[in-house]
Amino acid sequence: MWVDVTLILGAYLLGSLPHLSTLAKLRGIDLEGDYHISLWERAGPLLCFTGILGEFAKGAIPVLIARSLGFSLPIIALVGLAAVSGQMWPIFSRFDGEKGNTIGLAMAAALAPKSTLIALVPIVIAVILRVGPRLLSARRSTDHRSAIGGVPSRILPLGMATGFFILPFASWWLGKPLEIIMGCAALFILIMLRRLTAGIRKDLAVSTDIKAIITRRLLYDRATAKWRQQPIRTNR
Repeated sequence: MWVDVTLILGAYLLGSLPHLSTLAKLRGIDLEGDYHISLWERAGPLLCFTGILGEFAKGAIPVLIARSLGFSLPIIALVGLAAVSGQMWPIFSRFDGEKGNTIGLAMAAALAPKSTLIALVPIVIAVILRVGPRLLSARRSTDHRSAIGGVPSRILPLGMATGFFILPFASWWLGKPLEIIMGCAALFILIMLRRLTAGIRKDLAVSTDIKAIITRRLLYDRATAKWRQQPIRTNR
């Protein structure tokens, strides 16, 4: 019992580690909004990809450790969900973290790799549709970071939501245990809950169209008001 609780708590604390903001501070910059895009635009692709790899590690390692130690499937799934929750609502950052897509994919890949491959299909299609035209535009400009930054995309958040929605159904279709299916379903709920609640007070303060707010958030991961904004300081 206590070992299970300790493992779940440890996974949450690992997910809570503010590695993206720490990487930014090493370069003397602050991040705002989506930390991935902000890190790419202000520190460059190398540091951004380093941060993404850190998120993959935080999502996969707890699940792999729990599995290797022979814990039951419910505990393994809870460990992965705890890591994702830590990334979304980190204790070290006043419970205001990231949206959890990257760490969620890593957790899913460690928990149900074959199911994740199926769920990646709409995500990969969305990435191609989003990044492809921007890469072509970036080749004509001097700022190649515009391939990731620039005008916010709707297709990628929609592809992500579709992928996470497919995940539990893919697990069911592949005959995975009920614990795996429920863990994947809970992951989808967490992803949607974070989309719905991140900075929601600012949205409600500037708009009374609740239906539009919910639609933009759940489908396109977009807020009416700016979700998180900090003063920009840079040494570059």
